[in-house]
Amino acid sequence: MALEKTSLLGKLLFQRSLRRWARIADGASKAPISVLRRQRGNARQLLVHLNRFVHVADNRLALPLIGSQAIQKSHDSDWAWRPEAWAGPLPVQGMASVPTKSMLGQELSLHHDCELSELSLRQVRNTREADLAPYGLRMDVFKFDGSFLSLVIDFPQTSVDGLRRKHLVRLEPIIEMEKPLEIFARLNIKHGPNTEQVVRELPLNDSVPMVEFDLAYTKLNEKRVDSMWLDLIFEGPQMNQITLRDLTLSRRPRAEF
Repeated sequence: MALEKTSLLGKLLFQRSLRRWARIADGASKAPISVLRRQRGNARQLLVHLNRFVHVADNRLALPLIGSQAIQKSHDSDWAWRPEAWAGPLPVQGMASVPTKSMLGQELSLHHDCELSELSLRQVRNTREADLAPYGLRMDVFKFDGSFLSLVIDFPQTSVDGLRRKHLVRLEPIIEMEKPLEIFARLNIKHGPNTEQVVRELPLNDSVPMVEFDLAYTKLNEKRVDSMWLDLIFEGPQMNQITLRDLTLSRRPRAEF
């Protein structure tokens, strides 16, 4: 009963405040300057909290839900992962004129050899019904005077726990771009002093350009696996906007006959 009374009182106070600010807005054109200045200060203080609330509420209420780890994967996968840039809000959500080796979050970095960086990188909120990832990553490239451009994604330790040469590692990105370009994915696995590298070109004409890295063709020393990371390499990226709506990775053991 007390909760109902509190709720009713809250509604009455809200309606009263709403009517008050409606009257203030209606009278703003005729209010004395001294009164108008005070009312404007009050309104600005209120706006700070309202804007902050609306920003947080919009993010929480938009679909897909923040923190979602819903990943399409094969039934026999023994590891699946969506990097933080696609799973939740980053502390810093964007950068402009990005220097090489700049980090966005704890797992993703941008690498290039431009003399003058005309690159921007920012996290965007996914709101499409088809999206599983809460966030996407958008890269704008204007003039590009370098010879290479890549995004590097560091994998968690769980990605290499129990990793064997019998494993297939699957990459499934969802990519939008203003104009066609070539994108290559290079999987890197450090084992002892050596690093195995497997390169695949993304089939961008497919709706989901999935690729698999077959570790059977590597010289991986299973007893000394240390870490794993992915390079996404963009060929001819100038004057383009590239949006990675989602990016997931998983691994599964090769079927034994």
